[in-house]
Amino acid sequence: MRILIIEDDSETRDFVARGLREIGHAVSVAADGRDGLFQATDGGFDAVVVDRMLPGLDGLSLVKMLRAAGNSSPILMLTAIGRIADRVEGLEAGADDYLVKPFAFSELVARVNALGRRPAPQMETAKLAVGDIEIDLHRRTVHRAGRKVALQPREFALLAELMRNRHRVMTRTMLLERVWDFDFEPKTNIVETHLSRLRSKLNAGFDVDAIETVRGAGYMIRSE
Repeated sequence: MRILIIEDDSETRDFVARGLREIGHAVSVAADGRDGLFQATDGGFDAVVVDRMLPGLDGLSLVKMLRAAGNSSPILMLTAIGRIADRVEGLEAGADDYLVKPFAFSELVARVNALGRRPAPQMETAKLAVGDIEIDLHRRTVHRAGRKVALQPREFALLAELMRNRHRVMTRTMLLERVWDFDFEPKTNIVETHLSRLRSKLNAGFDVDAIETVRGAGYMIRSE
C-alpha cells in the first residue's frame, strides 16, 4: 500500500513510517498540515494517517478540505484526545477511522490494513437519480430539478446512502453503520441533526419534502 503519514511529532512520525516500511508498505511523510494537504491532493494514496493537531493546518480542516475536493483516500486520524465527542467530530469531518494516542503499533497496522481492504468506488455507479434529485458520486455534486444543492461531505454521504437504498427504509442504526462507520451507539442526535440540515438544503424552494420519515422505523428518499 502507498501510505501518507502527516504527523508533526518527529518521534511518532519516524517510528510509524519505519515500521510500515519494514512490513512492505511505501510510505511518504509530511510534518505539517499544508505539506500534508499538498501531498494527499497530489498523490493517490491507499491510506492517509493524519494527526489531529498539526501546525499550519489542523487535521480536522485538512480532512474537510480533502473530502470537499473529492479525495476519497481512506483516512485514519490520530489524536491524544480520547473523548467520544472528539471522535465523532473527526468522523464527521470525513475521517474513516480514529486511533487515540498512545497506541500499539500492531493496532495501527490492523486499522490501516482494514482501510486498505475497503472497496474503491465503482466507476459504473457514478450517478444516482431518484425523483427529481440527481447526484454525481465522482464530482460530488447534487442537483434537484436542475438546481445545484451545495452539501457538506457527511450530508452528501447521507444522501447517497438513502438514494442507493431508494426502495427500503433506512434505520438510524443502519445510517450510523454505513455513513459514520459506527458500530456503537454514540448517544448523540448526530443522524437527526444531519438529516435536518440535509432536508433544509434539499427542500429550499420546493413544496415537497425530499426525505420521508417513516414513523418508528427510519427514513426513505422520496421517489415521486
